[in-house]
Amino acid sequence: MSNQDSLSGRTGVPQAETETLDKLGQGLEPEQALVSPGSSNSVEPKAEDSLLEPLTGPLHFHLRVPATSANLGPGYDTMGLALGLYDEITVMAAPRQGVEATIEITVEGEGSATLPRDASHLVVKLVEKILASKGYSLPDLEVRAQNNIPHSRGLGSSASAVASAVMTADALLPEGLSEEEKLQIGSRIEGHPDNYVPALRGGVAISWQRAPSAGSSATEDASSTISKDIPGEFRTARLTPHAELRTVVAIPNFEQSTQVARDLLPEQVGHAVAARNSARAALLVHALTSAPELLMEATEDSLHQEQRRPAFPGSMALVDELRSAGLAAVISGAGPSVLVLADGDAQARAAAARISALGGPDSQGHVFAASILPIAETGATVEIHQR
Repeated sequence: MSNQDSLSGRTGVPQAETETLDKLGQGLEPEQALVSPGSSNSVEPKAEDSLLEPLTGPLHFHLRVPATSANLGPGYDTMGLALGLYDEITVMAAPRQGVEATIEITVEGEGSATLPRDASHLVVKLVEKILASKGYSLPDLEVRAQNNIPHSRGLGSSASAVASAVMTADALLPEGLSEEEKLQIGSRIEGHPDNYVPALRGGVAISWQRAPSAGSSATEDASSTISKDIPGEFRTARLTPHAELRTVVAIPNFEQSTQVARDLLPEQVGHAVAARNSARAALLVHALTSAPELLMEATEDSLHQEQRRPAFPGSMALVDELRSAGLAAVISGAGPSVLVLADGDAQARAAAARISALGGPDSQGHVFAASILPIAETGATVEIHQR
């Protein structure tokens, strides 16, 4: 690219205005997320002294949750894949020794200078809400987090945090959580499961929400096995990626507010635009699983990328340059990272080399770093350690 200044990104979003939405996703508050869609019920907070202790002794476990990339071009809010880049959390839990739970948190890597070290930490807050909905209190916790997934870069750091909380609650609860509960609770908190499902289950996935029907209602709550015919419930289907599918990520050294990017989208689109995008989304499924040579056409988007160009002009400039070179580049999630879906190792290496050549630094010091990352076939995992 002749003018590297055109790769600059938008960094002027006040952190205080976006912190809550970016960290919690665009979904429900935890109390609402613990109620089935369509239900008029709510989770009433129980008195602290009525909650049971979930543990009979010390419990030590290790969590590993992958980064994710959502949308993949035309699959807006419905398609996503897991990447071989992981947040890792070690949890040492024990029955409470006092009236209130003792919380100690150590954070290394991303967010180490800003994330809280007490019970206000997002993962701990979500764990506490899930446990309380099941009638249990939060035990004493010592949490050591190694955050490797960049924050506010469109790589699913929020979904990773939610998946970490759900899996931690599952490990702490005597009866655990069902697979369906894990899917529903986290998807409701995130608001759209395109990132959360790959973080939870790995691989490449299509996810959607059942359409509500007139006069329908649901009375099940998260303490029971959630029925699969509840209107508004989240569903998912796993894809088997083609053996030659490769993923390359261009990760910038600047952040982007998810909410600001979403606010740029129009409320309505024309029928022709919707038809064009649905055709590409259908083709994308075929390209990902059977015909990676069609990835360029399959990743053409009509719904969100161009509309959000003002939020991340540098990222879109990089997408333009990569696509002009025949590489299937898209914005990763809500940006500003860029994802290239490549057909084989040689094309992946070519994409990484081109990103390195085009990715700055520009006059503002913005840089895109290329990483060839495998698709993570396994999502969030928990390893229990005997003590």
